[in-house]
Amino acid sequence: MRVTSGENRFSLISRFSFLISRFSFLVSRFSLLSLMNTNIKKVVLAYSGGLDTSVIVPWLVENYGCEVICYTADIGQGDDMDAVAKKAVASGASKCIVEDLKHEFVTEYIYPTLRAGAKYEEKYLLGTSFARPIIAKHQIQAALAENADAVAHGATGKGNDQVRFELTYKAFAPQMKIIAPWREWNIKGRDDALAYAAAHNVPVAQTSKKIYSRDGNLWHLSHEGGELEDPWNEPVEDMFQLSVSPENAPDKPTYVEIEFKQGTPIAVDGEALEPVPLVEKLNALGAANGIGRVDLVENRLVGMKSRGVYETPGGALLYWAHRELESLTLDRETMHYKDLVAQKYGELVYYGLWFTPLREALDAFVTKTQERTTGTVRLKLYKGNIITAGRKSPYSLYQESVVTFMRDEVFNQQHADGFINLFGLPITVRAMVNQGILGKLEFGD
Repeated sequence: MRVTSGENRFSLISRFSFLISRFSFLVSRFSLLSLMNTNIKKVVLAYSGGLDTSVIVPWLVENYGCEVICYTADIGQGDDMDAVAKKAVASGASKCIVEDLKHEFVTEYIYPTLRAGAKYEEKYLLGTSFARPIIAKHQIQAALAENADAVAHGATGKGNDQVRFELTYKAFAPQMKIIAPWREWNIKGRDDALAYAAAHNVPVAQTSKKIYSRDGNLWHLSHEGGELEDPWNEPVEDMFQLSVSPENAPDKPTYVEIEFKQGTPIAVDGEALEPVPLVEKLNALGAANGIGRVDLVENRLVGMKSRGVYETPGGALLYWAHRELESLTLDRETMHYKDLVAQKYGELVYYGLWFTPLREALDAFVTKTQERTTGTVRLKLYKGNIITAGRKSPYSLYQESVVTFMRDEVFNQQHADGFINLFGLPITVRAMVNQGILGKLEFGD
């Protein structure tokens, strides 16, 4: 189609006007962002000392021109906290607040989830999921105490942790500004982050060749990234950091007894232990026997699938033993309904909905079910396997005198006749209707 010179001039003017309006929009957007930045004088960053949070410190200083206070929670990740704090300050933070939250982590997060029997997608014992709420809760409290204008975290825009952090922030300080650098900056991946760290002289442990994303605490250690991004790849042995391989575990089984009181573990092999030492002891036992490795392709809250490999040696033992004890102490209907609750509880924890009325309500139900979940379970550990070797409870609903195959004076087997007739009544009526014999036979014939 041929265009006249007048039409051509009109087209050029229209395009020029569009570019001017677009430029004006970008200028106004930049001005608004600059205004927002000038209103942020102090930020409290959830800081682990890993790759992401290490580069966030200088990035915040560089892009927001604000004071950065790092907040680090000791939840049993095993890091040298003095070294972490010094690294934070060396990276540009004005200071680093470190709090020991291990006892609270076990008693207020791990144990309630254990009592619920909650897992995500049947395999994941939620080690990162319930770690984020406790960190974010104390981070936001630190931010309020420091009169900060904002809080920040290092979770990516692809993952679940951004939701877990920010829902907790909203639960305690809904007015607080949230900065999520992964949703703002030009760093697109781990390689970019490594380059930024190098340019700003920030020391990090990751390299372009070995770039696992790990999260560790007293409960577990997770591994993501690298060759794990292909679900066909078997995890390499040197990736694991807590547990020996089942092949290299002892050739003789290890026995351990775990005692519970109202669903809460209180002793190992007859020795009463405080919560943190108890988990640590079971971690050592499980890890030495190749227990607790899980390779999982999971459905993230944000909609994509991801693959993670988890080491949860002590947690695997506790979950197994707790379930075995419940097999004695819970009646059938309560146990089956609790299984439904466990699935929902696991979803709430995974989705970051820890501080919600529903989770608290489910906790109340679980607490009621655990009133008589008291007793001891003996486990045999052998080359990655957990084998139940015994269970007992003073409140056991299992009664040998009732279930015995030997002669007994307790159970009248003739009662089964009426039970089966009533239980099977819907099946009987349907069959009689289909066969046209309803009313011709007596029930039970």
